[in-house]
Amino acid sequence: MTTTDPPRPPARVGVLGGGRMGSGIAHAFLLAGSDVAVVERDAEAAASARSRILASIERSVARGATDAAAEAFAAAVHVGTDVGAFAGRTLVVEALPEDRVIKLDGLRRVEDVLDGDAALATNTSSISIDALGLELQHPERFLGLHFFNPVPASQLVEVVVGTSTRADLVARAEEWVAALGKHAIVVRDTPGFASSRLGVALGLEAIRMLEEGIASAADIDRAMELGYRHPVGPLRTTDIVGLDVRLGIAEELEAAYGERFAAPALLRRMVAEGRLGRKSGSGFYEWSEE
Repeated sequence: MTTTDPPRPPARVGVLGGGRMGSGIAHAFLLAGSDVAVVERDAEAAASARSRILASIERSVARGATDAAAEAFAAAVHVGTDVGAFAGRTLVVEALPEDRVIKLDGLRRVEDVLDGDAALATNTSSISIDALGLELQHPERFLGLHFFNPVPASQLVEVVVGTSTRADLVARAEEWVAALGKHAIVVRDTPGFASSRLGVALGLEAIRMLEEGIASAADIDRAMELGYRHPVGPLRTTDIVGLDVRLGIAEELEAAYGERFAAPALLRRMVAEGRLGRKSGSGFYEWSEE
């Protein structure tokens, strides 16, 4: 009888961007046993990211999701503003806003300090891996690791494979995802991959229905939750993801696939008004402070 070693996460992980998504990614690797460095744009953002991560870890400890004490995790997370902290990391995940220019700038800065055998990943939900990789020095060590919000509770990670991505890196990424207690699906690099292309199509149609007065936001969501057993309806999901993020993805997909992904006027208006969903406190629903 043979035994199989359990999957192991990278010992040392970096996360560029400590917002809600980046903090969630850091949380997942910390719980799996990685030492995690998070880099933010300035000292204020770094302090907020550290507080966000530690508060999330404390909730996991309180729920019994780990046997370790919160203090142990506090010693394993390092938050700052210098990308030099990524030197010596096995994997760095970029989790910046869904903007091609912002992401490329961040990826280039990270690549300059990575060790030669380190992996570089982007958490983009819609931007082509090849389009980003072509602007990097080593596209063969670059791939997509698309996590889902909220990361600690989500069971899925899309491993997005670019034309130049090494096959052995894809296998390692699948092992890393398994070590996080999540399920990996491997997808070819196409606009929107699998999840965003399907999820945004549903979300945009739900927004159009609300715009047309077909039903309330809550009832549109209940239709999918009760009728199709979706755990969360498309409008509440849009609030969780962020309306601005959904708009950015829709624009990427419209450029690739045409008018069927055109953003409804209601979505554009709400983003212009700053009603971005959970992170702003108001979207299709009202959200209390967390």
